[in-house]
Order: sequence, then C-alpha cells, then structure tokens
Amino acid sequence: MAQTIDFYRERAAEAAEEARSATLENVRERALRSEAAWRQMADRAMAVEENRARRAAEVEQARMDS
Repeated sequence: MAQTIDFYRERAAEAAEEARSATLENVRERALRSEAAWRQMADRAMAVEENRARRAAEVEQARMDS
C-alpha cells in the first residue's frame, strides 16, 4: 500500500509543478484540482493503511487474551 501512497503523492507533486508553471488560468486551475484529488487519494489510502494496522493489532491482542 505504501507504493500506492507514494504514487499518489508523486502525482500530486507533478500536478503542483504543472500549476506553478502554467501560464493559462484554466490550465492552472485544472492542475490544482488534480493536485487536490491526488492528495485526497493519498490521505484516504494512508487512513486505510492505518486502520488495517490498528485492526490487525486489535485482533492479535484479542487472540492473545483468549
């Protein structure tokens, strides 16, 4: 999953660079929307990864307590 998160972050950085270098307003706005979407996907993927790890730890703890 970390590879996916890294991929999303890389695409966000590329979109941010595209926005910085854009001379047309509509291109800049499109790139900024793209950056926001990629960052949101990275954040969601990170939350999923954290939740899975937390749940796995809870299951392991419950198994050890039994």
